[in-house]
Formats: sequence, C-alpha cells, structure tokens
Amino acid sequence: MTSVQKNLHLTISIGIVIPIGLIYGLQPDLLFNVKINSIDEANILKAIMGLYLAFAVFWLYAIYDNQFWVVATISNILFMLGLGLGRVVSSFVDGTPSPIFMFGTLGELILGFYGIYILSKNKNPIV
Repeated sequence: MTSVQKNLHLTISIGIVIPIGLIYGLQPDLLFNVKINSIDEANILKAIMGLYLAFAVFWLYAIYDNQFWVVATISNILFMLGLGLGRVVSSFVDGTPSPIFMFGTLGELILGFYGIYILSKNKNPIV
C-alpha cells in the first residue's frame, strides 16, 4: 500500500475539517442556517472549532510521523463515525436537516468506514 493510499482518509479529513472548523467558530452563518443568540452559543461553537483544528493538526502530524498513524487513524474513525452516526440519530429524532448536512453525514460515514478498511489492510502500520 502506498503512502498516499494509506493516508488518503487523513488527508481528505484535514482538508474538510480545517475549513469547516473555522466556519463553525468564526462565521457559522456563512454556510449554515445558524444564528448565534448568546455568548454561550458562540463559546460552544468556538470550542467545537478548537476540537476540529486540534484533530486536524494531529492527523497532519501522524502523516509525517508514522509512529502515530494507528492512533490518528483510530481517532479519525471515531471522529467521523461519531459525527455521522450522531447526525443519523438527529435525522430520525429531529427531522431531515439541510442538504449540506445530509452531504456531510454521508461524507463522515464514508470516511469513517474507509478508515476502518485502511486500518484493516495495513498489517504492519508502524513500519
């Protein structure tokens, strides 16, 4: 397996998570139908931004330092499947979200399951 194939899920995730994290934290109404009504709501979104950016930095680091690849891949799987499955639950409980969130749900689930696939195919991931 080439390095590009091995790191594709991390690379795609970084490319998505950084801009979306920045949008959540700095200008959530840019792409989403969100109106901030309190400092607490703004604080929550900035905390989410911080989590997104921290994970993206870790995944980027793991691409270049292979000893962290397994942990980064597992964290990516949990991150993506946690978001995707949470959104699936929300769709059933709260109703159908806007198309951008439906697309995001599909992407998160694909990246999470692709991460599982790549992890299973990489028999000796630390080398």
